[in-house]
Amino acid sequence: MSLVVDVLAGGVRGGTSIMYAGLGETVSERSGVINLGTEGAMLVGALAGYAVTAETGSPWIGALGGAAAGALLASIHALLVVVRKANQFASGLTLLFLALGVTSFYGSDYVGKSINPFTKWDVPGLSDIPWIGEIFFQNDPLIYVSYVAVPLIWFVLFRTRMGLLVRTAGERSDSLTVNGYSVERIRSAAVIAGGALSGLGGAHLSIAYANAWFENMVVGRGFIAVALVIFASWSPLRVMGGAYLFGSALALAPALQARGYGVNQFALDVIPFVLTLLVLAVLGKRTLAAAPDELKRVFENAPAKT
Repeated sequence: MSLVVDVLAGGVRGGTSIMYAGLGETVSERSGVINLGTEGAMLVGALAGYAVTAETGSPWIGALGGAAAGALLASIHALLVVVRKANQFASGLTLLFLALGVTSFYGSDYVGKSINPFTKWDVPGLSDIPWIGEIFFQNDPLIYVSYVAVPLIWFVLFRTRMGLLVRTAGERSDSLTVNGYSVERIRSAAVIAGGALSGLGGAHLSIAYANAWFENMVVGRGFIAVALVIFASWSPLRVMGGAYLFGSALALAPALQARGYGVNQFALDVIPFVLTLLVLAVLGKRTLAAAPDELKRVFENAPAKT
């Protein structure tokens, strides 16, 4: 496998967990709620996914456990910011630290414990296509699920009544109230759904990508996902491409090391975060103009409409 194919294939594998979290944050922010606790949702999802897989022997049940854990943490965020009107940034960061503490305490029993993880499954026919097959169709099942999840979430957000309600909550929430809808319920549901997707991303990291659990294993992927949503202008399809870009940056270091290149490991490790800062610096102001109106109020520290 060439270096380019190796990096791109690693980008798909390493970027999928970021993609799930980015999709979840897209749903949440489309409703007008930003969740800086996405990192925490991924972290509890990673531990829950690994623990449930270890106890049941089924990675599919583990993936559901990870999604449930992410949804549970996000439900606390929804309670605090949607119902109790707490500051969204403070709530998200507080839940991140809560997740760090909880996973450190309960995760110690699973460090070094073996599981039955998701394994690579080659798609017959498609996996034999040069380059395309190696990059996209020689992967684990959760990656194939993501290929369906991206267009499905786009369709729900932009072509269904449910998606219209979510987007209206983020754009013109007062019109929902006038028509008898509960803005709190719609936003809470969007935040919890976003947390479930983030938890699924964390589970993918522990039971399909790394096949291990260790403390703070998410190491910033949740924050990259939040930045990615802005970079992608709140579009699920662009989130997919951006996630693969950041995943490729993460895959560069092991790809070079496997070929014996003498490159500083620490310098390569910071590439995804430097890339995130550069993207935000170049595109941030322009993309923020496309943000949902209620989300702009959050960025401007103005009280959200309900």
